[in-house]
Amino acid sequence: MQQDQQAEQQLNIELTEDMADGTYANLAIITHSFAEFVFDFVSVMPNVPKAKVKSRIVMTPQHAKRLMRALVENVKRFEAQNGPIKEQETVAAPFNFGGTTGQA
Repeated sequence: MQQDQQAEQQLNIELTEDMADGTYANLAIITHSFAEFVFDFVSVMPNVPKAKVKSRIVMTPQHAKRLMRALVENVKRFEAQNGPIKEQETVAAPFNFGGTTGQA
């Protein structure tokens, strides 16, 4: 590939100031249909019976699989540098939140 073609294919990603801080989530709820995966990121606080979805990401099954592979690779790299990630007890949460799971 020529240098001109590489320059045309570069993707310039902008991280705005309001997005740079990120949003904390300690629970992810994943549902899907035949056409899309829906990732709801939630922040659950101790002794609080209600939690709100902080962010929802919707993507195609192909992009969800690419995300899964990237996450697996990054966890491997992290553990190679920092040692195994210890899994702690899971949070008991109603995974359907009153709706239907497995559908977008």
